[in-house]
Amino acid sequence: MEDRIMLTKITLDNFKSFKNTTTIDLTKTNYTILPQNVADNGVLKGCIFVGANASGKSTIILGVKLLLDFLFSERNLNSGILLCMFGDSPRYALSYEFLIEEKTVKYFFEMDASKNMISEKLWLDNTLMLERMGLSAKSYIAEENGISYDETDVGKDTLFLRTLYFNTKFASNPILSAWMDYLKSSIYINLFDKTIVSYNKAELSVARYLDKGGCESINRFFDEYNFEQNIEYEHSSKGGNVSLVVGEDDSKKYIFFKRKGIEVPIPFSEESLGNQNLLHILPAFLTVIRNGGMLLIDEFSSGFHNELENLLVRYFMEKSDHAQMLFVSHSTNLLSNSILRPDQEYSVEFQNENGSFVKRFSSEQPRSAQNIEKMYVSGVFGGLPEYREVNDETE
Repeated sequence: MEDRIMLTKITLDNFKSFKNTTTIDLTKTNYTILPQNVADNGVLKGCIFVGANASGKSTIILGVKLLLDFLFSERNLNSGILLCMFGDSPRYALSYEFLIEEKTVKYFFEMDASKNMISEKLWLDNTLMLERMGLSAKSYIAEENGISYDETDVGKDTLFLRTLYFNTKFASNPILSAWMDYLKSSIYINLFDKTIVSYNKAELSVARYLDKGGCESINRFFDEYNFEQNIEYEHSSKGGNVSLVVGEDDSKKYIFFKRKGIEVPIPFSEESLGNQNLLHILPAFLTVIRNGGMLLIDEFSSGFHNELENLLVRYFMEKSDHAQMLFVSHSTNLLSNSILRPDQEYSVEFQNENGSFVKRFSSEQPRSAQNIEKMYVSGVFGGLPEYREVNDETE
C-alpha cells in the first residue's frame, strides 16, 4: 500500500454509553517526545484508553469496529444495542475522518434503534461524494451530476457505502479505492476471549500463518528483543537426547518452543499461557505493521506481563509506517513518556445519567519530565474507579 492513510478523528454521538457528542483526536499536538510515535503526516500511530470497568473504553473501539463490520462482514450482523438507552434522541451517529496523503476523507452515518439507516454522507476534501436519506441515495463518485438510487438498490439496514464498494464504484477514484483497501486491511483482537477478526480474510491463526512462512518473522522478533527462545514448526522436534513427536499423522506440523538452556523442546500445548497468548497475537500484529490498516485491541492487558505489553507497544510505534493501534488496557505502567505521548492517552469515565466522557491527557499539559502514571493514579486525568469500603452502621 503506497498511500499513507491514517484515521485522524472518530466522533460518537448518542452511541451506547456516550450520550453526548464525543470526539477522539489522533492528530499530534505540540509535544516533541517520541517522534517515532508520529507518522510523517503528523498523525499519531495509536492511542490507549484507560479507565474503570464499564466506563465505556471498549465502546470507542466498537465505534471503529462497527464501521468495518457494516462494510465487510455478513449483513445479518448482530451488534447488540447501539443506541444510548438513557439518551434524548431516538438515533445515534458515528463519523470518521481520515488523512490520505494530503486529502481528507470524511464519512458519517446515522441509525435508529431498530438498526435502520437514516442518513449517510461521504466527502473527499470538501466535495460531497455520496449522500443518503432513508431509502433514497445519490452517488457523485463516477458522475459529477450524480447517480440516483432508490429502495431497490439501498437496503434499510445496509450502508450505501457498502453497496457502492461491492458494486466496484470506487474503481474510478484511486483515493477512495485506497481508503477502502486500508479499512479492509484492519484487524480486531479481543485478548480476553481470543477473538481475532481479519476483514480481508487473511489467515491469522498461528498454524496458517506458520504454514505460509511466518515462523521466520516470529523468530526474528524473538531474536531482536532477546526472548531467549525460538519456535519450530515441524512434525517432530529434537533436543538433546529427546525426539518429541506430538501426533501420529506425519503430514501434520506442530509448534515447539525451544528455550535457551533447555535442550528438550516444549510443545505449544505445554507452554505458559503468556507465551500462548503472545503467539496468538503476533501474526495479526506483524501483518498490520507490514500491510497497514488499523489494529483494534480490546483487553490488551489479558495474559501479558507489564514488560511484554510495553515491548509490544514500543515495537508497533517503532516499526509501523502506515498502521495505527487503538487499544484498551488496565495497565497503568503504559502511561509513561518513554512509551506513549500524553496526546496518545485518554481516560474514560462513566458519570451515571450523563454517560461516558473522555479526557485527553495532553489537555492538562503535563511536562515531559513528569510521571504520567502517578498523575493518573492521583486523579489528575480522571477515569479512576471510586471503589471504597462501606462501613456497617450499628444502631
